[in-house]
Amino acid sequence: MTPKERKDYEIMSEMYRRAYAASTPVGDFDALVENASINEFGQKVIPYLKYECEQEVMDQIVADVLKEYKVPKRRHELFRNSFMLGCSPKTKQPLKND
Repeated sequence: MTPKERKDYEIMSEMYRRAYAASTPVGDFDALVENASINEFGQKVIPYLKYECEQEVMDQIVADVLKEYKVPKRRHELFRNSFMLGCSPKTKQPLKND
């Protein structure tokens, strides 16, 4: 892994750590990765659908991590999309008031 790839991996991992810590139920992303089963393609299987997190919270986590790691603005959308389409917790839908 190149230094750039390693830093990108660290950024994504930090986003996932914070999202699972803020999810319902609370999860430990590092433990989920460590204890993940392996599928027929040799990929780790993370049970992300068992966890929920509010969209606003996940958006704030992404923004905070990108700012902390000083990611250039031109790369923000790339990280946001990768996070949302990766193994992030499912989005908790707000209750509708009728």
